[in-house]
Amino acid sequence: MQTATTGVEFDDDDLGASAGSRAWRHLRANPAFWVGAGIVALVIVMALFAPVIAPYDPLRQFRHGGLTPAGDPVGPTPRFPLGTDKLGRDELSRLLYGARTSLLVGIGGTVSATVIGLAVGSIAAFAGDVRGRIRLPQGRSIVIPLPIESLLMRLTDAVLSFPILLLAIALVAVVGASLGLVVALVAAFLWTSVARIVYARVVVLRELEFVSAARALGASPFRVLGRHILPHLASIVIVYATLTVATAILFEATLSFLGVGVPPPSPSWGSMIYDHITYYSSDPRVVALPGIAIMLTILAFNVVGDALADALDPHQWR
Repeated sequence: MQTATTGVEFDDDDLGASAGSRAWRHLRANPAFWVGAGIVALVIVMALFAPVIAPYDPLRQFRHGGLTPAGDPVGPTPRFPLGTDKLGRDELSRLLYGARTSLLVGIGGTVSATVIGLAVGSIAAFAGDVRGRIRLPQGRSIVIPLPIESLLMRLTDAVLSFPILLLAIALVAVVGASLGLVVALVAAFLWTSVARIVYARVVVLRELEFVSAARALGASPFRVLGRHILPHLASIVIVYATLTVATAILFEATLSFLGVGVPPPSPSWGSMIYDHITYYSSDPRVVALPGIAIMLTILAFNVVGDALADALDPHQWR
């Protein structure tokens, strides 16, 4: 079909298709999305069914059959397909259970960070710098500016300026290492990117006609925000949440590698590298396996996030 005025050609199916169906068609034709989604699905299955798939308890030490006479890790054998670590624990079992730790931090921290960023960004943009009226005795009142927008965005800038690794090390020294602390750190620092993106989008949306119409009909600010603005943020929030999962997993691995992440003996890909860094030359397997797991998982989430960003971009719908 060709329009008479512009001469631009459109596919007849696209004219009646919803945004969701067009985005799905774009995703379906993207092989990189399927590769990334397949790896993500595999990691999720590993994490969910680790107790069923893992051949051994990840904390069980095979002191006789799992170590060499010199006390070093054992390489791949029929009994231990990926070998053992320096304490005689099955490497495959620990990799499977380590996926649980990474996904718990990645997804749990990302959900919390996304909620915080969505709330801060949307409220800052929608509320703006409002004015509050305080009533005084004898019927008088004064108007005081309430710089909600400025305060929330300056708070976002302040959080961005914090050295997160140094703060994490300091907190671990004070309260001790724990999985909950890692999730809290992810939520406390990774919301800033979502807040900035949401803020920029809501600043545009709040000036559009449908928002002005809702206000003119008497809709409350919370109804306008929840009913008319937040649905338009779904696609961009999904994309950035997917990318934040990869950042959170890498952050957890970094903390565990520095010895301030998930406390031992809980299996974690980062701590597995940290525990065996001295074997990088004599037995690189014990360092490479968790490193490859981290790399593939982060790469997969990034690929899925990029594919979603392309699919949800109307300019890509051709």
